Parts: sequence; C-alpha cells; structure tokens
Amino acid sequence: MSEGQPPSRHSSQKSWIGKIGQLLTGEPQDLDDLLEILRDARENHLLDTDALSMIEGALQVSQLRVRDIMIPRVQMVVVPKDAELDTLFPLVTQFGHSRYPVIEEDRSKVVGILLVKDLFAHSLQNKQLKVEQIMRPVILVPESKRLNVLLKELRTKGNHMAIVVDEYGQAAGLVTIEDVLEQIVGEIEDEHDEQDDESYILQRNENEYMIKALTPIEEFDEYFNTHLATDEYDTVGGFIVNEMEHMPKKGESLTVDNMRFEIVRADTRRVHLVKLKLLE
Repeated sequence: MSEGQPPSRHSSQKSWIGKIGQLLTGEPQDLDDLLEILRDARENHLLDTDALSMIEGALQVSQLRVRDIMIPRVQMVVVPKDAELDTLFPLVTQFGHSRYPVIEEDRSKVVGILLVKDLFAHSLQNKQLKVEQIMRPVILVPESKRLNVLLKELRTKGNHMAIVVDEYGQAAGLVTIEDVLEQIVGEIEDEHDEQDDESYILQRNENEYMIKALTPIEEFDEYFNTHLATDEYDTVGGFIVNEMEHMPKKGESLTVDNMRFEIVRADTRRVHLVKLKLLE
C-alpha cells in the first residue's frame, strides 16, 4: 500500500476488534481502571497496603507539578552571598538543614546553594571567607514542571535541591528530592524535623494554601480563626473524610463556608496533601 492510499476497510475492522477485545479481557483503559485493578489485587492479598500506597504515590507523581509541593519563597531559610562563614553557625544550628539557598539582594534572586559540609570544611581553613566564594551552582525549574520529570533530572544530575522560578524568572520557592520522594513513600521524618505551624501550612498567595492532611485541627482553627474541631477527628484529613463520608481521591473537593478544600494527594488509606482556597 502506498503512503497516499487510505487505510483499508480490513485494517479499520481490525482496530475495532482490538478495542472490543481489550474491553473483554479487562485491560485498564485509563489510570482509574489501573488503580481499581491494583486495589482489587490488594483485596485478594496479592499486594499489601504499603506497597499499594507507594504504587499509587508513584502514579500520582506524574500528575503533580512542582508548584503543588514547593516551599514558598517567604518560608525559605536563606543566606546572603556576602555573609562571612563564621556568622552562619547560629542559623545552621537552629534549622539543621543540609542546604541553603544563597540570595543576592532579596529572596526573589537566588544565585547559588550553600552546602553545610562545604561551610564546615572551608571555615576550618578561613572563617572570613564569604558564602559566594564556596557556594554551588543553583538549579532552576519552572513551577509547571511535572514531579516525575524533576525527580529524573535531580537523580541524573546528582542534585538534591532546586529553586522554583515564576514566569518572570524570580524565585517562587524551593523543592528538594526528599519532597518528591515523600509523595511516593509518605512522610520522611528525621531528627531535625520540627512539628510547627510552618511545617503543616504553606501559604502560596493571599487566598491559597497547601496543607498537610496531618495538620492538627486545633492548629488549623487557630491559624484560620475557624471552629472546625470536634471529638470526631483530630486532623484536617480526618475532618475532610468525616465531611465527605468516604476516602476521597485526588481532584475531589469540599466546600465549607468560604473555604474550598481540594485533594492534591491521597491513597487508599488516607489523605496526604490538601489545597485550600479561601473564597471571596
């Protein structure tokens, strides 16, 4: 058959037969079908709950974008490029991070990344060195980049932190490889993690917040001046499940008064991450 000839009637029939056969064999047609098969496998004890949760997380990573999980600019812990090394030890001791964005004039312009191991190594030789003399190059990524693409890039280049930039090229926040992995395996806690308001509630703009589902409902009430707490649940995730009366999936939403909760990440066991929008 030449390239200019239309497909034959026989080939058209074959494609329809293939589609019908796919339906009869029960092969998944989309992501929801695939998840349903995996959940059936869990019910039949072919997968355990933890394995299913990680598979669901891995599948959802391809649908999430950097803006959904980034730490907003206002909450970044930063160091100025002209700071002398010996002035940074109180900050490093207080926050316990392994990497810090280096800024030039303000938080909107990140020019490098300071590794704490570099700080200690060079400060032993010359404490008067400035941060800009030992900082590493910064990796910039757009807010719209998908998490699965970011994870591959970070692993390939051996980087652990990237700075998220907006459409104007200014820093909008930061994201780490740990943040991405937590979307797959769940919360990763270490000895430096602190359970405070900032770790639970991240403000993205005037009316939009990213909220961890494990946020204590009393802290949510205090932060937003609401009165949602009852004896029936302890967390924001528990409140949402109680109101919706089922385990919600990604993309489902709940409106209560002037607040709209949208599920960003959830699995068969619990809600993980919620986007809150305050309605006018």
